[in-house]
Amino acid sequence: MASGMDPASPSISDSPGQDRQPTGVRPVGPTEGYGPLQLLVIQPTPFCNLDCDYCYLPGRGKRDRLSLEILDAALDRVLESPFVQRPFLLLWHAGEPLTMPMAFYDAAGERIQAALQRHGLPPETIQQSVQTNAVVINEAWCDCLQRNRMHVGVSMDGPAFLHDRHRRTRAGLASHAACLRGIKHLQTRGIPFQVISVITEESLHHPDEMFQFFLEHGIDNLAFNMEETEGVHRHSSLSGAQVEQAYRRFLARFWELWQPHAQRMRVREFDAVCAVASSDGRLDRTDMNNPFAIVNVDVHGNISTFDPELLSVRTDTYGDFVLGHVLQDSLLDIANSDKFRRIQSDIASGVARCRQECEYFGLCGGGACSNKYWENGSFDCSETQACRYRIKLTAEVVLAALERALNLPAA
Repeated sequence: MASGMDPASPSISDSPGQDRQPTGVRPVGPTEGYGPLQLLVIQPTPFCNLDCDYCYLPGRGKRDRLSLEILDAALDRVLESPFVQRPFLLLWHAGEPLTMPMAFYDAAGERIQAALQRHGLPPETIQQSVQTNAVVINEAWCDCLQRNRMHVGVSMDGPAFLHDRHRRTRAGLASHAACLRGIKHLQTRGIPFQVISVITEESLHHPDEMFQFFLEHGIDNLAFNMEETEGVHRHSSLSGAQVEQAYRRFLARFWELWQPHAQRMRVREFDAVCAVASSDGRLDRTDMNNPFAIVNVDVHGNISTFDPELLSVRTDTYGDFVLGHVLQDSLLDIANSDKFRRIQSDIASGVARCRQECEYFGLCGGGACSNKYWENGSFDCSETQACRYRIKLTAEVVLAALERALNLPAA
Protein backbone atom coordinates (compact mmCIF):
# COMPACT_ATOMS: atom_id res chain seq x y z
CA MET A 1 0.00 0.00 0.00
CA ALA A 2 2.69 2.37 -0.95
CA SER A 3 0.20 5.05 -1.87
CA GLY A 4 -0.41 5.75 1.79
CA MET A 5 -3.58 3.79 2.16
CA ASP A 6 -4.04 2.53 5.68
CA PRO A 7 -7.48 1.13 6.30
CA ALA A 8 -6.47 -0.20 9.67
CA SER A 9 -5.13 2.88 11.31
CA PRO A 10 -6.84 6.24 10.95
CA SER A 11 -10.00 4.41 10.10
CA ILE A 12 -11.21 0.99 11.17
CA SER A 13 -9.54 0.33 14.46
CA ASP A 14 -9.79 3.89 15.70
CA SER A 15 -13.43 4.51 14.77
CA PRO A 16 -15.30 5.77 17.84
CA GLY A 17 -18.31 3.79 18.91
CA GLN A 18 -17.46 0.85 16.68
CA ASP A 19 -19.06 -1.66 19.01
CA ARG A 20 -22.45 0.00 19.11
CA GLN A 21 -25.02 -1.51 16.79
CA PRO A 22 -27.01 1.09 14.82
CA THR A 23 -30.76 0.95 15.09
CA GLY A 24 -32.64 -0.29 12.06
CA VAL A 25 -29.94 -2.74 10.94
CA ARG A 26 -31.09 -5.79 9.02
CA PRO A 27 -30.00 -9.21 10.36
CA VAL A 28 -27.34 -11.07 8.42
CA GLY A 29 -28.81 -13.65 6.06
CA PRO A 30 -27.17 -16.33 3.87
CA THR A 31 -23.87 -14.41 3.89
CA GLU A 32 -23.42 -14.77 7.63
CA GLY A 33 -19.70 -14.71 8.38
CA TYR A 34 -19.04 -11.94 5.88
CA GLY A 35 -18.35 -8.46 7.21
CA PRO A 36 -19.41 -6.59 9.20
CA LEU A 37 -18.59 -3.54 7.13
CA GLN A 38 -15.84 -1.46 8.70
CA LEU A 39 -14.55 0.62 5.82
CA LEU A 40 -16.20 2.12 2.76
CA VAL A 41 -13.52 3.45 0.39
CA ILE A 42 -14.83 5.92 -2.19
CA GLN A 43 -12.74 7.40 -4.99
CA PRO A 44 -13.86 10.98 -5.62
CA THR A 45 -11.34 11.31 -8.48
CA PRO A 46 -8.43 9.29 -9.86
CA PHE A 47 -6.48 12.52 -10.46
CA CYS A 48 -3.48 13.31 -8.32
CA ASN A 49 -1.49 16.54 -8.28
CA LEU A 50 1.64 14.55 -7.38
CA ASP A 51 3.35 11.83 -9.41
CA CYS A 52 4.96 9.63 -6.75
CA ASP A 53 7.20 7.06 -8.36
CA TYR A 54 6.06 4.18 -6.11
CA CYS A 55 2.28 4.65 -6.56
CA TYR A 56 0.30 1.56 -7.57
CA LEU A 57 -2.61 3.43 -9.21
CA PRO A 58 -3.03 3.70 -12.99
CA GLY A 59 -4.74 6.70 -14.59
CA ARG A 60 -3.56 9.32 -12.10
CA GLY A 61 -3.77 11.99 -14.79
CA LYS A 62 -7.48 11.48 -15.43
CA ARG A 63 -9.72 14.25 -14.11
CA ASP A 64 -13.00 12.32 -13.81
CA ARG A 65 -15.13 13.33 -10.83
CA LEU A 66 -17.59 11.37 -8.74
CA SER A 67 -21.16 12.54 -9.27
CA LEU A 68 -23.49 13.03 -6.34
CA GLU A 69 -25.93 10.66 -8.01
CA ILE A 70 -23.32 7.88 -7.96
CA LEU A 71 -22.56 8.74 -4.33
CA ASP A 72 -26.26 8.45 -3.43
CA ALA A 73 -26.46 5.04 -5.10
CA ALA A 74 -23.27 3.84 -3.40
CA LEU A 75 -24.60 4.84 0.01
CA ASP A 76 -27.91 3.10 -0.64
CA ARG A 77 -26.22 -0.12 -1.79
CA VAL A 78 -24.15 -0.20 1.38
CA LEU A 79 -26.81 0.88 3.87
CA GLU A 80 -29.46 -1.52 2.53
CA SER A 81 -27.05 -4.47 2.90
CA PRO A 82 -26.91 -6.88 5.85
CA PHE A 83 -23.25 -5.96 6.40
CA VAL A 84 -23.90 -2.69 8.26
CA GLN A 85 -24.00 -3.80 11.86
CA ARG A 86 -22.04 -1.03 13.60
CA PRO A 87 -20.59 2.40 12.77
CA PHE A 88 -18.10 2.38 9.93
CA LEU A 89 -15.68 4.74 8.25
CA LEU A 90 -16.10 6.33 4.82
CA LEU A 91 -12.60 6.97 3.50
CA TRP A 92 -12.09 9.36 0.58
CA HIS A 93 -9.06 7.93 -1.23
CA ALA A 94 -7.35 6.80 -4.45
CA GLY A 95 -6.15 9.85 -6.34
CA GLU A 96 -5.80 13.09 -4.38
CA PRO A 97 -9.22 13.76 -2.83
CA LEU A 98 -8.48 17.43 -2.12
CA THR A 99 -8.23 18.22 -5.83
CA MET A 100 -12.04 18.08 -5.63
CA PRO A 101 -13.75 21.36 -4.67
CA MET A 102 -14.70 21.96 -1.05
CA ALA A 103 -18.31 22.30 -2.14
CA PHE A 104 -18.28 18.62 -3.14
CA TYR A 105 -17.54 17.51 0.43
CA ASP A 106 -20.15 19.84 1.89
CA ALA A 107 -22.73 18.41 -0.51
CA ALA A 108 -21.49 14.87 0.18
CA GLY A 109 -21.91 15.40 3.92
CA GLU A 110 -25.55 16.36 3.35
CA ARG A 111 -26.08 13.32 1.11
CA ILE A 112 -24.58 11.02 3.74
CA GLN A 113 -26.96 12.26 6.42
CA ALA A 114 -29.93 12.04 4.05
CA ALA A 115 -29.03 8.44 3.19
CA LEU A 116 -28.78 7.51 6.87
CA GLN A 117 -32.22 8.99 7.46
CA ARG A 118 -33.65 7.03 4.51
CA HIS A 119 -32.38 3.80 6.02
CA GLY A 120 -33.34 4.58 9.60
CA LEU A 121 -29.78 4.75 10.88
CA PRO A 122 -28.34 7.25 13.37
CA PRO A 123 -25.99 10.04 12.23
CA GLU A 124 -22.93 8.48 13.88
CA THR A 125 -23.20 5.33 11.72
CA ILE A 126 -20.83 6.91 9.17
CA GLN A 127 -17.68 8.77 10.10
CA GLN A 128 -15.52 10.35 7.42
CA SER A 129 -11.78 10.36 6.78
CA VAL A 130 -9.60 11.55 3.93
CA GLN A 131 -6.17 10.33 2.83
CA THR A 132 -4.26 13.27 1.36
CA ASN A 133 -0.81 14.50 0.40
CA ALA A 134 -1.79 17.73 2.25
CA VAL A 135 -0.13 20.07 -0.27
CA VAL A 136 -3.30 22.16 -0.77
CA ILE A 137 -4.43 22.29 2.87
CA ASN A 138 -4.96 25.87 4.01
CA GLU A 139 -7.33 27.67 6.37
CA ALA A 140 -10.29 27.23 4.04
CA TRP A 141 -9.67 23.50 3.76
CA CYS A 142 -9.39 23.27 7.54
CA ASP A 143 -12.80 24.91 7.77
CA CYS A 144 -14.19 22.29 5.38
CA LEU A 145 -12.58 19.38 7.21
CA GLN A 146 -13.95 20.60 10.53
CA ARG A 147 -17.42 21.25 9.13
CA ASN A 148 -17.55 17.67 7.94
CA ARG A 149 -15.83 16.20 11.01
CA MET A 150 -13.19 14.45 8.96
CA HIS A 151 -10.20 12.62 10.32
CA VAL A 152 -7.13 13.19 8.14
CA GLY A 153 -4.40 10.81 7.00
CA VAL A 154 -1.35 12.58 5.56
CA SER A 155 1.13 10.84 3.28
CA MET A 156 4.62 12.09 4.14
CA ASP A 157 7.93 10.26 4.02
CA GLY A 158 9.84 12.18 6.67
CA PRO A 159 12.55 14.79 6.08
CA ALA A 160 12.74 16.56 2.73
CA PHE A 161 15.73 14.64 1.36
CA LEU A 162 13.72 11.38 1.64
CA HIS A 163 10.25 12.71 0.86
CA ASP A 164 11.20 14.71 -2.24
CA ARG A 165 13.12 11.84 -3.78
CA HIS A 166 9.84 10.08 -4.55
CA ARG A 167 6.96 12.50 -3.94
CA ARG A 168 7.17 15.17 -6.63
CA THR A 169 4.64 17.22 -8.57
CA ARG A 170 3.73 16.49 -12.16
CA ALA A 171 6.22 19.18 -13.16
CA GLY A 172 8.95 17.41 -11.18
CA LEU A 173 9.01 19.91 -8.32
CA ALA A 174 9.52 19.04 -4.65
CA SER A 175 6.39 18.70 -2.51
CA HIS A 176 7.80 18.48 1.02
CA ALA A 177 7.50 22.16 1.96
CA ALA A 178 3.87 22.32 0.82
CA CYS A 179 3.03 19.10 2.68
CA LEU A 180 4.63 20.37 5.88
CA ARG A 181 2.76 23.67 5.53
CA GLY A 182 -0.51 21.72 5.29
CA ILE A 183 0.40 19.77 8.43
CA LYS A 184 1.07 23.00 10.31
CA HIS A 185 -2.42 24.23 9.36
CA LEU A 186 -3.92 21.01 10.76
CA GLN A 187 -1.95 21.35 13.97
CA THR A 188 -2.87 24.99 14.46
CA ARG A 189 -6.55 24.15 14.05
CA GLY A 190 -6.42 21.07 16.27
CA ILE A 191 -7.55 18.70 13.50
CA PRO A 192 -6.48 15.12 14.35
CA PHE A 193 -4.29 13.45 11.75
CA GLN A 194 -1.95 10.53 11.27
CA VAL A 195 1.15 10.58 9.09
CA ILE A 196 1.82 7.54 6.93
CA SER A 197 5.39 7.20 5.67
CA VAL A 198 6.33 4.92 2.83
CA ILE A 199 9.54 3.09 3.67
CA THR A 200 11.92 2.66 0.74
CA GLU A 201 15.45 1.29 0.67
CA GLU A 202 16.82 4.82 1.15
CA SER A 203 14.78 5.29 4.33
CA LEU A 204 16.46 2.35 6.01
CA HIS A 205 19.74 4.24 6.33
CA HIS A 206 18.17 7.18 8.20
CA PRO A 207 16.14 6.12 11.27
CA ASP A 208 17.67 8.92 13.39
CA GLU A 209 16.88 11.64 10.86
CA MET A 210 13.35 10.35 10.38
CA PHE A 211 12.61 10.10 14.08
CA GLN A 212 14.02 13.53 14.85
CA PHE A 213 12.01 15.07 12.02
CA PHE A 214 8.73 13.69 13.33
CA LEU A 215 9.58 14.60 16.91
CA GLU A 216 10.63 18.16 16.10
CA HIS A 217 7.51 18.81 14.03
CA GLY A 218 5.08 17.50 16.63
CA ILE A 219 3.94 14.53 14.55
CA ASP A 220 2.78 12.14 17.25
CA ASN A 221 0.72 9.57 15.30
CA LEU A 222 2.83 7.69 12.81
CA ALA A 223 2.55 4.61 10.59
CA PHE A 224 4.88 2.94 8.12
CA ASN A 225 3.76 1.55 4.77
CA MET A 226 6.28 -0.49 2.85
CA GLU A 227 7.15 0.23 -0.77
CA GLU A 228 5.41 -2.69 -2.44
CA THR A 229 5.30 -4.48 -5.76
CA GLU A 230 1.71 -3.66 -6.62
CA GLY A 231 -0.45 -2.48 -9.51
CA VAL A 232 1.55 -0.44 -12.01
CA HIS A 233 4.54 -0.30 -9.62
CA ARG A 234 6.23 -3.53 -10.56
CA HIS A 235 9.42 -3.48 -8.49
CA SER A 236 10.14 -2.58 -4.88
CA SER A 237 13.51 -1.29 -3.71
CA LEU A 238 13.02 -3.44 -0.58
CA SER A 239 13.68 -6.75 -2.36
CA GLY A 240 16.50 -8.94 -1.13
CA ALA A 241 17.81 -10.53 2.08
CA GLN A 242 20.34 -7.74 2.70
CA VAL A 243 17.60 -5.13 2.54
CA GLU A 244 15.49 -7.13 5.00
CA GLN A 245 18.39 -7.08 7.44
CA ALA A 246 18.68 -3.32 6.94
CA TYR A 247 14.98 -3.00 7.74
CA ARG A 248 15.45 -5.01 10.91
CA ARG A 249 18.21 -2.60 11.99
CA PHE A 250 16.05 0.40 11.03
CA LEU A 251 13.15 -0.80 13.18
CA ALA A 252 15.37 -1.68 16.11
CA ARG A 253 16.92 1.80 16.06
CA PHE A 254 13.54 3.51 15.64
CA TRP A 255 12.22 1.53 18.63
CA GLU A 256 15.20 2.64 20.70
CA LEU A 257 14.64 6.29 19.80
CA TRP A 258 10.88 6.00 20.35
CA GLN A 259 10.95 4.42 23.79
CA PRO A 260 11.46 7.64 25.82
CA HIS A 261 8.54 9.22 23.90
CA ALA A 262 6.19 6.23 23.74
CA GLN A 263 3.61 7.82 26.05
CA ARG A 264 2.99 10.70 23.67
CA MET A 265 3.89 9.31 20.23
CA ARG A 266 1.99 6.46 18.58
CA VAL A 267 3.77 4.20 16.10
CA ARG A 268 1.24 1.88 14.55
CA GLU A 269 3.63 -1.01 13.94
CA PHE A 270 4.88 -1.05 17.52
CA ASP A 271 1.44 -0.54 19.03
CA ALA A 272 -0.03 -3.45 17.08
CA VAL A 273 2.54 -5.99 18.23
CA CYS A 274 2.51 -4.74 21.83
CA ALA A 275 -1.29 -4.97 21.94
CA VAL A 276 -1.26 -8.61 20.87
CA ALA A 277 1.66 -9.46 23.15
CA SER A 278 -0.07 -7.94 26.17
CA SER A 279 -3.52 -9.39 25.56
CA ASP A 280 -2.77 -12.81 24.03
CA GLY A 281 -5.17 -11.73 21.32
CA ARG A 282 -5.12 -13.38 17.91
CA LEU A 283 -6.57 -12.46 14.55
CA ASP A 284 -8.70 -15.08 12.86
CA ARG A 285 -8.76 -12.99 9.70
CA THR A 286 -7.95 -9.51 8.52
CA ASP A 287 -10.32 -7.04 6.92
CA MET A 288 -8.26 -7.34 3.73
CA ASN A 289 -9.44 -10.92 3.18
CA ASN A 290 -12.83 -10.78 4.90
CA PRO A 291 -15.64 -10.29 2.34
CA PHE A 292 -17.51 -7.00 2.74
CA ALA A 293 -15.53 -5.82 5.75
CA ILE A 294 -14.24 -3.36 3.17
CA VAL A 295 -16.32 -2.13 0.24
CA ASN A 296 -14.72 -0.03 -2.48
CA VAL A 297 -16.45 2.23 -5.01
CA ASP A 298 -14.56 3.98 -7.78
CA VAL A 299 -15.31 7.29 -9.44
CA HIS A 300 -17.64 5.63 -11.97
CA GLY A 301 -19.60 3.56 -9.44
CA ASN A 302 -17.85 0.21 -9.88
CA ILE A 303 -17.81 -1.94 -6.73
CA SER A 304 -15.28 -4.34 -5.26
CA THR A 305 -14.49 -5.79 -1.86
CA PHE A 306 -11.27 -6.97 -0.17
CA ASP A 307 -8.18 -4.79 -0.73
CA PRO A 308 -8.98 -1.33 -2.11
CA GLU A 309 -5.84 -1.58 -4.24
CA LEU A 310 -7.49 -4.24 -6.41
CA LEU A 311 -10.33 -2.09 -7.72
CA SER A 312 -8.49 -0.10 -10.36
CA VAL A 313 -6.25 -2.79 -11.81
CA ARG A 314 -6.51 -5.59 -14.37
CA THR A 315 -4.78 -8.95 -14.06
CA ASP A 316 -4.10 -11.93 -16.30
CA THR A 317 -5.53 -14.43 -13.81
CA TYR A 318 -8.75 -12.77 -12.69
CA GLY A 319 -9.34 -9.98 -15.20
CA ASP A 320 -10.44 -6.89 -13.29
CA PHE A 321 -11.85 -6.95 -9.78
CA VAL A 322 -15.02 -5.02 -10.56
CA LEU A 323 -17.81 -7.11 -9.05
CA GLY A 324 -20.78 -4.88 -9.79
CA HIS A 325 -22.06 -1.33 -10.20
CA VAL A 326 -23.95 0.79 -7.69
CA LEU A 327 -26.74 1.58 -10.17
CA GLN A 328 -27.52 -2.08 -10.91
CA ASP A 329 -26.17 -4.45 -8.26
CA SER A 330 -26.80 -4.94 -4.56
CA LEU A 331 -24.02 -6.25 -2.34
CA LEU A 332 -26.00 -9.47 -1.93
CA ASP A 333 -26.16 -9.83 -5.72
CA ILE A 334 -22.38 -9.49 -5.78
CA ALA A 335 -21.95 -12.04 -2.97
CA ASN A 336 -23.90 -14.56 -5.06
CA SER A 337 -22.02 -13.94 -8.32
CA ASP A 338 -19.70 -16.53 -9.88
CA LYS A 339 -16.87 -14.00 -10.18
CA PHE A 340 -16.99 -13.13 -6.48
CA ARG A 341 -17.16 -16.80 -5.49
CA ARG A 342 -14.08 -17.67 -7.53
CA ILE A 343 -12.06 -14.84 -6.00
CA GLN A 344 -13.35 -15.59 -2.49
CA SER A 345 -12.53 -19.29 -2.84
CA ASP A 346 -8.92 -18.58 -3.79
CA ILE A 347 -8.52 -16.00 -1.03
CA ALA A 348 -9.97 -18.38 1.58
CA SER A 349 -7.63 -21.12 0.39
CA GLY A 350 -4.66 -18.76 0.75
CA VAL A 351 -5.73 -17.83 4.27
CA ALA A 352 -5.95 -21.53 5.13
CA ARG A 353 -2.38 -21.98 3.87
CA CYS A 354 -1.22 -19.12 6.08
CA ARG A 355 -3.00 -20.63 9.09
CA GLN A 356 -1.31 -23.99 8.52
CA GLU A 357 2.17 -22.79 7.55
CA CYS A 358 2.90 -19.58 9.45
CA GLU A 359 3.57 -19.14 13.16
CA TYR A 360 2.74 -15.44 12.79
CA PHE A 361 -0.83 -16.07 11.64
CA GLY A 362 -2.29 -14.67 14.85
CA LEU A 363 -0.71 -11.29 14.12
CA CYS A 364 -2.08 -10.83 10.61
CA GLY A 365 -4.97 -13.23 10.04
CA GLY A 366 -3.79 -14.32 6.62
CA GLY A 367 -2.29 -11.22 5.07
CA ALA A 368 -3.37 -8.87 2.29
CA CYS A 369 -4.59 -10.64 -0.82
CA SER A 370 -3.32 -7.91 -3.16
CA ASN A 371 0.26 -8.53 -1.99
CA LYS A 372 -0.21 -12.24 -2.59
CA TYR A 373 -1.38 -11.67 -6.14
CA TRP A 374 1.23 -9.10 -7.15
CA GLU A 375 4.12 -11.05 -5.66
CA ASN A 376 3.05 -14.65 -6.31
CA GLY A 377 0.47 -14.43 -9.11
CA SER A 378 -2.34 -15.95 -7.07
CA PHE A 379 -4.44 -15.44 -3.96
CA ASP A 380 -4.01 -19.13 -3.12
CA CYS A 381 -0.59 -18.81 -1.48
CA SER A 382 0.96 -17.80 1.81
CA GLU A 383 4.15 -15.80 2.49
CA THR A 384 4.92 -12.53 0.74
CA GLN A 385 7.72 -10.00 1.02
CA ALA A 386 5.11 -7.55 2.32
CA CYS A 387 4.19 -9.84 5.22
CA ARG A 388 7.82 -10.46 6.07
CA TYR A 389 8.35 -6.72 6.47
CA ARG A 390 5.03 -5.70 7.94
CA ILE A 391 4.47 -8.64 10.28
CA LYS A 392 7.39 -11.01 10.76
CA LEU A 393 10.38 -8.70 10.99
CA THR A 394 8.43 -6.12 12.97
CA ALA A 395 7.22 -8.74 15.47
CA GLU A 396 10.73 -10.14 15.89
CA VAL A 397 12.22 -6.71 16.58
CA VAL A 398 9.50 -5.66 19.01
CA LEU A 399 9.34 -8.95 20.90
CA ALA A 400 13.14 -9.07 21.24
CA ALA A 401 13.09 -5.54 22.65
CA LEU A 402 10.33 -6.45 25.12
CA GLU A 403 12.25 -9.53 26.24
CA ARG A 404 15.36 -7.43 26.89
CA ALA A 405 13.30 -4.89 28.83
CA LEU A 406 11.88 -7.67 31.00
CA ASN A 407 15.26 -9.43 31.32
CA LEU A 408 13.82 -12.55 29.76
CA PRO A 409 16.07 -15.14 28.09
CA ALA A 410 16.15 -14.81 24.30
CA ALA A 411 13.74 -17.12 22.48
